[in-house]
Amino acid sequence: MTQKQTILGRVSQLAKANINALLDRAEDPEKMLDQLVRDYTNSIAEAEEAVAQTIANTRMAEADLRSDQEAAQEWGRKAGAAAKKAEEMRGAGDTAGADKFENLAKVALQRQIQHEREVTEAEPRIAQQNATVDQLKDGLTQMRTKLDDLKGRRDQLVARARSAEAQEKVQDALGSLDVMDPTSELSRFEDRVQRQEAMAQGRAEARATTLDDQFAELEDHSDDAEIEARLAALKNQG
Repeated sequence: MTQKQTILGRVSQLAKANINALLDRAEDPEKMLDQLVRDYTNSIAEAEEAVAQTIANTRMAEADLRSDQEAAQEWGRKAGAAAKKAEEMRGAGDTAGADKFENLAKVALQRQIQHEREVTEAEPRIAQQNATVDQLKDGLTQMRTKLDDLKGRRDQLVARARSAEAQEKVQDALGSLDVMDPTSELSRFEDRVQRQEAMAQGRAEARATTLDDQFAELEDHSDDAEIEARLAALKNQG
């Protein structure tokens, strides 16, 4: 198998590749796309070189074909001129001269046949080369289209992955601020504030209770004085 055929096979294989199926089977689609982009880029470069070489060979063969066609026509004209000259000399009674030009006509005809044979052999070969060039060009077009698609798909995939990652971070941040979640930072801070408020209230109530007790003690002492005064008054009445 020639290098040209090998490149043509790779072009055809890559151009027909089912990208979606490859991505579905890939453990890491982003890496898979990166590898595909590299493979396609390298294969396109190799295929372009193969196409250029094939076109160059074909154009050279076409130039040789035109040269053989022109040579066949030219030797045909020379054969015709020699044959005509031979007939004229034979008519003039110059047999030797007629034989000479007749032999020249035969040589020219032989050259014409050789070039015609080369033309006949070259035409199908050149046609096949042109068909190969067309196949390679079509494959290259498909590959370039798929390469653009691959690059776009990769960019979309990376953008989606980054967006998903950003969304996860936002959700995590929102989760840490969820007051309904007892494990969130905000909830824990709120609990601490509530405990501090309760402690302050408790201390205030404790201080208030102490003052009430003091005033109660004062009130008890005043009653005792009143009782003593009234008791003395009763004694004086008696």
